[in-house]
Amino acid sequence: MTRLRGGAVAAAVTALAVAGCTQQTTGPGGPQATGGGGAALAAAESLPVKGRAPKTGYTREEFGTAWADTDANSCDTRDDILKRDLKEVRFTGGKCKVSYGVLQPDPYSGRAVTYRRGRSLVDIDHLVALSDAWQKGAKYWDASKRIALANDPLNLLAVDAAANRGKGDGDTATWLPPNKGYRCAYVAAQVAVKKKYGLWVTAAEKDAMKNVLSTCPDQKLPTGGNPTKAPARFRAG
Repeated sequence: MTRLRGGAVAAAVTALAVAGCTQQTTGPGGPQATGGGGAALAAAESLPVKGRAPKTGYTREEFGTAWADTDANSCDTRDDILKRDLKEVRFTGGKCKVSYGVLQPDPYSGRAVTYRRGRSLVDIDHLVALSDAWQKGAKYWDASKRIALANDPLNLLAVDAAANRGKGDGDTATWLPPNKGYRCAYVAAQVAVKKKYGLWVTAAEKDAMKNVLSTCPDQKLPTGGNPTKAPARFRAG
C-alpha cells in the first residue's frame, strides 16, 4: 500500500465527485485509472452472478481489528483516508491523528462537511460494505484477504456520516448516493473492488450497475490500493 500523505492528493473517486463521471485523476495516494472508454461498464458486465449467501457468521471482527495499520506507516487506516480525502487538514500530536478537515464537497451529499475529531459528522465508508462482501464471497476467504479488503484505500472513502448511515450495507441495487453527479464514480469504484477481490454480484445488483454506468459510457475503472493479502503479522486474525 502506498503511504498516504496529508493534503497530497484526493482519491480519484473523490475527485470525480467534483469533475464529473467521465474524468479520472491519478496520484500516489489514490486509485489509478485504467482502460479507455467503457472500462467500468465492461468490468461490470464481467462480474460473476450468484445469489446472496446467508449473513450467518458475519461480524466486523471477521475482517480484523478496525483500521489496522496494514501499510506500517504508524498511522491507522482511518487517519490515512482522512488525510487523503479532506482539505485544510490539521493534526494533533504529530502527523497521524487528523483533528480537523473539510470534505469539500462530500461525494455522497454534494455539500461541504466539516470534520472535527470526536464528532460524528464524517465516516470512512467501505464502498463495498463488509457484510455485503461477506455474503458475496468473503465468507470463504482466509483472514488475510478479509483484512486487506477492510483496509484497502480502493474501498474506502471519507463521506458525510448521515448519508453513509442511510446506505447501511446496501449494494448498488438498494442504495445510490443522493448526489446524482457522483453515482457513476461510486458504482465504478464498487465494480473495481468486486473485480479486484473476486466478489460476485446478484442479478439485480449487476443490472443496477449497468443501468448507472450506461449513462456514462466513458467511465474509467479505478485501480490501485493494497495487495489483496494483508502482511504476515495480521494473518493470524
